[in-house]
Amino acid sequence: MDQDRIDVKNIEFWNELCGSGLTRSLGITEASPENLRRFDDAYFAFYPYLTDYVLRYNLSGKKVLEIGLGYGTLGQLIASRGADYYGLDIAEGPVNMMRYRLEQLGRSIEDKMRVGSALDIPHADASFDYVYTIGCLHHTGDLPKAVSEVYRVLVPGGKAIVMLYNRNSFRRLIQAPLLRLFFWATQRKTNFDKYVRSLYDSNAAGEAAPHTDYVSRNQVKRLFQAFSQVKIDVQNFDNYSLFRGHIFLLRQKFLNNVARVIGLDLYITAEK
Repeated sequence: MDQDRIDVKNIEFWNELCGSGLTRSLGITEASPENLRRFDDAYFAFYPYLTDYVLRYNLSGKKVLEIGLGYGTLGQLIASRGADYYGLDIAEGPVNMMRYRLEQLGRSIEDKMRVGSALDIPHADASFDYVYTIGCLHHTGDLPKAVSEVYRVLVPGGKAIVMLYNRNSFRRLIQAPLLRLFFWATQRKTNFDKYVRSLYDSNAAGEAAPHTDYVSRNQVKRLFQAFSQVKIDVQNFDNYSLFRGHIFLLRQKFLNNVARVIGLDLYITAEK
């Protein structure tokens, strides 16, 4: 699939806000302040490590760009810390949600919320002290270009906090090969890679994200080689049901041990 086609598909796919599955499970049907608080509490309970990537920094008065806005949970936390917050997403839906959240905070929006591509960030060089992009760049179709754009818009000494999917996770090393054998023996799925992508991101219709990259630690080091410092954390894990549901393994038990080695996500903190 060429880049133009990926962009068109991404606009359509991500206009359904990332996190919509959680809203359905919570019975949320409208974006009221109370419902968004319920969503945010559930979101951070599911990803308990995520807040630390915001709270560890003094963001007050700092220019912060978030790329890939989803339901706006992380963006609202960043903005509430006193940051001069800017948002960018390829789809209109997430941008509108973040505008609504900022309005609820009484924040001036002006032209700070934009629809646009991470491959062509609509801001000047050295514009931001921090760039946050959690689970976004690996969907762009050109990960090296996306990382170079993040580098470009950071000030010298600025930090990027980036989450990318881990190529060497338990899901990809163990679960996916076993599933491939199962489907080959039973259903003979014609597009197994698309099925695996749907395990990471799928819309209400069960369709997978148009494009997904998975990277190893070594690939991260090459992608971020222009940065002066790079730190990589491994986070996140799946729930697992074994023996037809007779044994259920809760992901929370693995978040501080196994997940830190073969977890789903690589959290990269890179300083320009």
